[in-house]
Amino acid sequence: MSLQPNGASDPSWLGKPIDARPLFGPELASLLDLLRGLRRNEWSRAAVPGWTVHDLAAHILGDYHGRLGWSAESHRRAMAFGETLEAFIHRVNQEWIDLHADHSPAEIIEALELAGTRVARQFEGDDLDATGLGVSWAGVDPAPKWLDVAREFTEYWTHRQQIRHATGRDTETEPNALSTVLDTFMRALPHTLRDTPAPAGTQLQVVIDEPAVGTWTVTATADRWSLAEAPGGRPTASVRLDPETAWRLCTRGIDPGTALTRARISGDRQISEAACQIVSIVH
Repeated sequence: MSLQPNGASDPSWLGKPIDARPLFGPELASLLDLLRGLRRNEWSRAAVPGWTVHDLAAHILGDYHGRLGWSAESHRRAMAFGETLEAFIHRVNQEWIDLHADHSPAEIIEALELAGTRVARQFEGDDLDATGLGVSWAGVDPAPKWLDVAREFTEYWTHRQQIRHATGRDTETEPNALSTVLDTFMRALPHTLRDTPAPAGTQLQVVIDEPAVGTWTVTATADRWSLAEAPGGRPTASVRLDPETAWRLCTRGIDPGTALTRARISGDRQISEAACQIVSIVH
């Protein structure tokens, strides 16, 4: 979430709305299947820096409970004086993990099933045209509800992939979920390019290959870079990525330099390199 409002009244520059609501139930089922299939020793493997698989599963549970009782106003009141939102989120996440350190895998799984089912039902009934929580990596606070909901889906999906990788499994490439995740992540492009000067009308095209085929065109306007403008002619710059590189770049599973060695770039290299600084998580 962003600490400063930015264009909430007209979010059209974020592009066409995404409807991730139907995906929460299947995502929960996939997570539960994964966790139930883990061997006991796999729960202690490192999943992300500083956290084990057990820690990350507990963190997902915390995310569920956060959404079930989340109020932007109540959370702002809970922040310590002078604490940034990012620092607050990291602190609360660690406190939740510490609280659940002694819970068994079976207890974590049971709690995830109960809370995750409630979260999926809650999202199913959300009005995507309403106002949601801010999305800092897209540079908008408050954000339209569709982006808030889609962002939350990417959180759950990403954490499940991190558990898969930690336990020797590959990324699950089910096209519908993967395409939705990448479509959501690409909404960070205008914010990513905010300090990249270009004449109005300059266009950057990002293309992601199978199995999550997608093309995003972001255009420099008088006020900002925008995903709302129609593509026109040959883009000034183009970046083509495979899905694995794209989602891991956006979540900093790999760094921009590594992504650039895998990308196919044409046109203005400065704009292309700036686009590869994209981050679609709070970190």
